[in-house]
Amino acid sequence: MAEQKADERTELDRKGGPGHTVLLALLAAVPVVKVAWTVGGGSHTREVVSTMGVPNLGEVLVGMVTTRPLLGCLVAVVTSRVVFALAAARGAVPRGRSLGQLARTVTLTVANPLAMGVLCWVFYGFRWGLGVALVSLALRHGLVQEYRAGRRSHPHGRPDPVSLAPWELRLVAAEQWAALLLTVVLLPLVAFGSALDGRAWDTVLRCEVTAGEHTGPSRLIELRREGNGVVGWDLHAREIVNGAGCVKEESLRVRPAWWDS
Repeated sequence: MAEQKADERTELDRKGGPGHTVLLALLAAVPVVKVAWTVGGGSHTREVVSTMGVPNLGEVLVGMVTTRPLLGCLVAVVTSRVVFALAAARGAVPRGRSLGQLARTVTLTVANPLAMGVLCWVFYGFRWGLGVALVSLALRHGLVQEYRAGRRSHPHGRPDPVSLAPWELRLVAAEQWAALLLTVVLLPLVAFGSALDGRAWDTVLRCEVTAGEHTGPSRLIELRREGNGVVGWDLHAREIVNGAGCVKEESLRVRPAWWDS
């Protein structure tokens, strides 16, 4: 029974686990929700998506992640754990206890969290980067301990399991629950909260816009560059326009958040 359960856990990791499913669902849904709420839904959403092009909807998610530290850090932590769980299920965690194998285990455990930490440091600052690195490392520790204890089966054969102390078992269980909470509760809440916060996903510009014989300034959400100007969503006229002589605005706020409307 224990071996069967260990095999089931490893097979779930090999398929990416709940983190993989949540990330894919958010990748598909959040950009569309973001565009729909920001520009007003309905035909406005279709206009913006058609102008951007469906393949470029990923830019909406990139814009959200790079301008919202909490969302970006949660994505980094969940991605780090999913990648490690997938690699471990395919044999990345060494089975032995020699110095070389322990060094390899430490390297595999530390490399990706440090990379994610540095990435978040660049975008959001040192404290965010440090937090991401530490949380990612903590959540990986539980996986390593489970493989060592035989609670997850190794694809290259089952090593002699190492007995975990009661406090270690409690720590592993706490890490599993923390990872599940981050993945299936906190990340979706923050992602959809960011999609409905009333801030643009990309640069907001003040441009000169010509409508008929009238030319005047207007605020645009940039959709793409075209020649010396931009194609953007006019927040006042609520339509796609061409803008020239654009100046970047500091604020991304374009409408009230969903919970304030």
